[in-house]
Amino acid sequence: MSEDTADVPTTTTSPRRMALLWALLPIALMAAAFAWLLGSDLTASFRNGAPPVENIAFERTVLDQDGLRLLVRAGGSEPMTIAQVQVDAAYWQFQLDPPGPVSRGSATWVNIPFPWVLGEAHNVTLVTNTGATFAHNIAVAVPTPQQNSGTMMRQAVLGAFVGILPVVAGLMFFPALRGAGPRAMRFLLALTVGLLAFLLVDTLEEAFEFAAESAALFQGTGMVIFTAIGSFALLTAVSRREGSPSGIALATLIAIGIGLHNFGEGLAIGGAFAAGAAGLGTFLVMGFTLHNITEGIGIAAPILRERLSLARFATLALIAGGPAVVGIWVGSLATSPQWTALALAVGAGAILQVIIEVSLFAARGAPTLAGGLLRREMLGGVAAGLAVMYATAMLVKI
Repeated sequence: MSEDTADVPTTTTSPRRMALLWALLPIALMAAAFAWLLGSDLTASFRNGAPPVENIAFERTVLDQDGLRLLVRAGGSEPMTIAQVQVDAAYWQFQLDPPGPVSRGSATWVNIPFPWVLGEAHNVTLVTNTGATFAHNIAVAVPTPQQNSGTMMRQAVLGAFVGILPVVAGLMFFPALRGAGPRAMRFLLALTVGLLAFLLVDTLEEAFEFAAESAALFQGTGMVIFTAIGSFALLTAVSRREGSPSGIALATLIAIGIGLHNFGEGLAIGGAFAAGAAGLGTFLVMGFTLHNITEGIGIAAPILRERLSLARFATLALIAGGPAVVGIWVGSLATSPQWTALALAVGAGAILQVIIEVSLFAARGAPTLAGGLLRREMLGGVAAGLAVMYATAMLVKI
């Protein structure tokens, strides 16, 4: 009996060890091949004297009493050296922080003691040691706001005004909507689908715009698409652990999707603050608030038949609107186009997943899924949601 049990580990571990060895064999082969390629410099015979491909992405611009500071990221195939700097066609002294060549994927600050003029446009050109030039335009020169506790507090108030307040106002329609019949319920759910569909398109549009400004090595378009797909898949797996969500679970999913969108929106607003180009007048703030009121109605739609505490309503409002405050802080302190695009892509995937869940929930009870989705109240609700969001978006597009 003891001899039989002693033989069991040998029969089970031996195949595993062999499988591990077979898995390591191709890895060792590729490592040896790359080592030989680097050591032999096989590609030397193909070099014709042409300079390496160089690329620079401008990620941040700071204007203060010391001049101009530009955060740039290299995307070339080899380390690149910034040899000269021109501002308005004149050469200027500069310092790099950190100094020296900029390797692929690395970033450096270019500090230029240039006496910029308030309200004027300035053109900056970086010249590498190979003669390649990269231009950056400052449309309107204004001092970059300095972050302090007072500024962050005002930004928090603004974020709460454009993020939390409208969601709370939308949720306050809850008592008035509780008496809605089945058709009115389906209309409200379809209204939610319509406003989420608008947010999905708006989020993807902004994500692709920021991705286009990022360094080429981040592969902006692919990064946005694959991140959105991954976000959609992950949220679907989490939400489906206990079956199709409904009630408070579905309302929470809607709040999460809206919150991720508001975080990306906050990043954009914070980035505008950091660039000194926010331009957020009273009318524009009111426009943001009106534009987001329907988000609260969308969160309330799946829970009209449930009794919730004020604490639960407050939690939903914070989930949906609170990320706008965090987004403004993060965007104003330190942000880059690729990270903003990444955050927006995550939000887009989440919004798409919520659209599907709300649509399936609204179509329940119909003989077929297509029949449930093609009800008149469903089509009318989606159209109304899109129309309301489009109309209110006119107030915030500048």
